[in-house]
Amino acid sequence: MDYNMQTLIANVGFPIAISMYLLIRIEGKLASLTSSIDSLSSNILTFRDR
Repeated sequence: MDYNMQTLIANVGFPIAISMYLLIRIEGKLASLTSSIDSLSSNILTFRDR
């Protein structure tokens, strides 16, 4: 039983750790993209109102 638990943690723990690391990295990039899209929207509205 103990060996099976260690194997489960070894097999599943690493992919979970990698997934969490990638999600944290992507979160920052998504915030940046959201800001860029908001800026683009306001620039389009300003250009259209001329």
